[in-house]
Amino acid sequence: MVNKKLQITIEKIQRFRDDRDWMQFHNPKDLALALSIEASELNELFLWKDKKEVEEFVKNIKNIEEISDELADVFTFALELAENLGIDIEKSVEQKLIKNAQKYPVTKSRGKHTKYNKL
Repeated sequence: MVNKKLQITIEKIQRFRDDRDWMQFHNPKDLALALSIEASELNELFLWKDKKEVEEFVKNIKNIEEISDELADVFTFALELAENLGIDIEKSVEQKLIKNAQKYPVTKSRGKHTKYNKL
């Protein structure tokens, strides 16, 4: 069961969608594509910037607002896809954390960016 605050957010997203009669377009394939496109728009904000440029970029409140907007789009489509497929997103995240803990034990992965199959 999704926590109350997250459930309210999901309901707001659904109300926004339903008020516009957009459910007809929100099938799993198109939601997955929209999610990917929005993630790409987030990536584009950082494209071609080196570490120092990124540090400066994120100091600007307008840039943070853009990042926030793109993250909201990503999160919205992810939540909609989960709801569309009947996935309890909180449970899914918990289960994935357990799987990742097994793939990336602290003793082998701490401070490393190595993929699990190369540890």
